[in-house]
Amino acid sequence: MPNAEGKIRYGVVAGGSISQGAFMPGVGQTDNSVMTALVTGDPQKATKLADRYGLKAYAYEDYAALLASGEVDALYIATPNFRHREFVVPALEAGIHVLLEKPMATSEEDCQAMIAAAKRSGAKLMIAYRLHCEPGTLDIIGRVRAGDFGDPRLFTSTFTQTVKPTNHRAHSGFGAGPVPDMGPYPLNMVRQLFNAEPIEVSAIGVHSPGSAVDTWDTVTVSLRFPGERLAQFTLSYCLPDSERFQLLGTKGEIEGSPCFGYGEGVAISYRATVDGETREQVHPVVDQFAGETAYFSDCILQDRQPEPDGEEGWRDVRVVMAIERALQSGQPQRLEPLESRRTAQREQRREFPLAQVPPFIDTESPTQ
Repeated sequence: MPNAEGKIRYGVVAGGSISQGAFMPGVGQTDNSVMTALVTGDPQKATKLADRYGLKAYAYEDYAALLASGEVDALYIATPNFRHREFVVPALEAGIHVLLEKPMATSEEDCQAMIAAAKRSGAKLMIAYRLHCEPGTLDIIGRVRAGDFGDPRLFTSTFTQTVKPTNHRAHSGFGAGPVPDMGPYPLNMVRQLFNAEPIEVSAIGVHSPGSAVDTWDTVTVSLRFPGERLAQFTLSYCLPDSERFQLLGTKGEIEGSPCFGYGEGVAISYRATVDGETREQVHPVVDQFAGETAYFSDCILQDRQPEPDGEEGWRDVRVVMAIERALQSGQPQRLEPLESRRTAQREQRREFPLAQVPPFIDTESPTQ
């Protein structure tokens, strides 16, 4: 049940960079959500974050006690990808709603286990596709779906960053590499814009000279969609920050940059060209984490199924797994055709001012 003010009470599982630098500050921007608990393995972090936000802190060993405490209605789970199932399934089975960071998991089996747990209990599971509530992204999806650019035929994207050798993502294998970490952004975008699922996957990966990353650090993915539509995107952990996409349709094109990021100064922008005329649209900087949290809390309070649900997360993970097989084998991978499903809708739009981010409390472990 919500608290006395009608707000959904959230527990935060893992106090790493995305929790501290985005989710936790963002909750305070909403009018329907509040934090009440924190789960972390770092006693110093537990003390400092609990004091900062007025939370009750739990160690990982006490997770079951939190689930039985009645102190939370929902959990935001931001552990490393391979540990998602470990925390999500018990929470859902306890009737606690879950907002889960993407990618949903590192295997399709884990995805299906979480989906099944949500169905058994009736608790809601939403994958944290923050862009599904972001005004600029919804504007882009809406215009493409409305036919402003004709039949969407070709999608290309580049998404790169430089990951420090000390970061756990550099030495945790494929499951923490650029494909699962960054790939869901262009992959989910093209699935939304085409309103379709890929049927064939090819991929080429390299290990850049001097790279400390222990998996393919730069990967180019090619996708074939029904109707002979094509998509391609390149991801990298070893290049300067860049994010952009281009969609070509039979009547025009749309180019987005920035298009995947968040935070100070990141306003989702795009250029639309129709009949030879180009117009640029710049949307305001918003707190994307406040937006997705407010949307999920609305779904809980109004008993509505969130749009980026477990199946949406699984549909991306199954492609990520096919990309890994393509990289390992050097051969294209066929995917079973799937029916299209509901895409992000304009009514999911939430617009909150960007929260001020307090100083980061450092930790030695990415799970904390």
